[in-house]
Amino acid sequence: MTELELVAAQAYIRLLQTARAALEDPRSAPMAITVLTPPMAEADQALAAAGLAGNERRLFELVHQVCPRLPVDTPA
Repeated sequence: MTELELVAAQAYIRLLQTARAALEDPRSAPMAITVLTPPMAEADQALAAAGLAGNERRLFELVHQVCPRLPVDTPA
């Protein structure tokens, strides 16, 4: 795993954790976009820098390596 791939996997994990927290309470869901915008931008930038944009299979493999306890479905 390259450093850029590691950064991308970590950014995706942060985005996922932020999304879960923001959407946990349905009453706060309408305001979730304001909380999710920065981690989405970070993840997009990191994925592009690592050449992973559009390569979900590789991203999920990397995420699993970084955080094996995190359930990740790999696309077919």
